[in-house]
Amino acid sequence: MSALQAPTLQPKGTEYRVRYAWKTSPYSSHSTLLRLLAEDGRGRTVLDVGCGNGRLASELAARGFRVTGIDQPGENRPDSPNSLELIERDLDQGLPPLYQKFDYVICADILEHLRDPASLLQELRGVTAPQGRLIASLPNSGNIYFRAQVALGRFPQHDQGLFDRTHLHFYTWAGWNQLFAENGFRIRSLQVTSVPFEQGVASKRNSTMARAIEALSFGLARAWKTLFAYQFVVTAEPEATP
Repeated sequence: MSALQAPTLQPKGTEYRVRYAWKTSPYSSHSTLLRLLAEDGRGRTVLDVGCGNGRLASELAARGFRVTGIDQPGENRPDSPNSLELIERDLDQGLPPLYQKFDYVICADILEHLRDPASLLQELRGVTAPQGRLIASLPNSGNIYFRAQVALGRFPQHDQGLFDRTHLHFYTWAGWNQLFAENGFRIRSLQVTSVPFEQGVASKRNSTMARAIEALSFGLARAWKTLFAYQFVVTAEPEATP
């Protein structure tokens, strides 16, 4: 598989998820995820795996989806909506008991943080409705910046981004595609995101220059996904049981 393993695993009990700021750019993973779901949820069910503070779940609940969120115990979730059914669970221990199948399963910035994402995908296949979809945002370790750092003999550890210190797996597009295919899902659509300049240059977040750079980054990502995409946002369907 086209993946690099992280230099060291985190000790047992270490948090696998960091707090990512909500990204408002139209080229961001959050905006892309929301565009992939209908404006009118009509009571359809969503499983938000690694729901964090519930911001994405809140947006979907406001559209009329019925949302169940799973994330690690002990998190402070002041933004969680009352309509969110929250289940606390260390996802490295697998899914908790779930007594329904879901129309949509969302894995936003979570699979790369887990010790065994393959096992979780296999479990998620079992709770995805036959006509349901899994939507996931996935970092691209084939990005030109990542390749350049490795080529120079560097493997930095950052608080977020492609070299996030809490990432345990580093997949290129080929690796993500293989991971999904081997664990019960067929990827049906692929979107890309730009480098999130709004996070790195907060003082220029709304400036014309910052938006222009993001637009250029997004254009390059669409033209050459495997080299310039910052993240992949995929829609996958469960494979039929033989």
